[in-house]
Amino acid sequence: MKYNWNWSVLFEPQYFDWIISGTLWTLYLSIAASIIAFFLGSLIGIFRTLDNKILKSIGTIYVEIFRNIPLLLQMFIWYFVFPELVPENFGNWLKQDLPSPEFSSALLCLGTYTASRVAEQVRSGINSVSNGVGSAGYATGLTTYQLYVYILLPIAYRIIIPPLTSEFLTVFKNSSLALTIGLLELTARSNMIMDWTFQGFEAFTAATVIYVSITMIVTLIMQKIESKSKIPGFIREKA
Repeated sequence: MKYNWNWSVLFEPQYFDWIISGTLWTLYLSIAASIIAFFLGSLIGIFRTLDNKILKSIGTIYVEIFRNIPLLLQMFIWYFVFPELVPENFGNWLKQDLPSPEFSSALLCLGTYTASRVAEQVRSGINSVSNGVGSAGYATGLTTYQLYVYILLPIAYRIIIPPLTSEFLTVFKNSSLALTIGLLELTARSNMIMDWTFQGFEAFTAATVIYVSITMIVTLIMQKIESKSKIPGFIREKA
């Protein structure tokens, strides 16, 4: 196959602006979805470790629903189906008046989906803490709320930093699915460049380099957080 390489096309003002715009949308979406996933996932994970049967059931149902439905299908449900299920005025606002409904739908989709996975990480982190720690907390007069906030969660978060890193990296990769509902993030912009210039290799190579660079930066940040926050005796030191 004869292919005419032309890397300079990436630096033409129009296409360079597209790459920058797509990268920014990817960052906005991924960071916001990660924040939602962290807090919502932490709450659901806590529910799954409580003795309250109702809250535990709510956490289990949430995880099983959002974790087991394909992400692409969830993306379509949030964008096409959800506005039709709510009251008409609210649905019309979601579809017509809300600024960037594609972004909002993708944000809800990625945030709720990733939260179900984060919840399992939080649950496993809490359960990995010795039962004696919880008993000691109750013995000193702590309430359940205080026990989780001051003892269990700080320990659990330190333990699960590596798997949380993987989940947050996955958010950046999964953000590319937002192109299916019209959000012009990095992958969508790269596809546009290919359609306009027929320089597909250059466009998607640039996208690949950007994705890899973002994930490497996130990994380095999380490794730094892990090294600064680890508790001696809870995580095995490297030989």
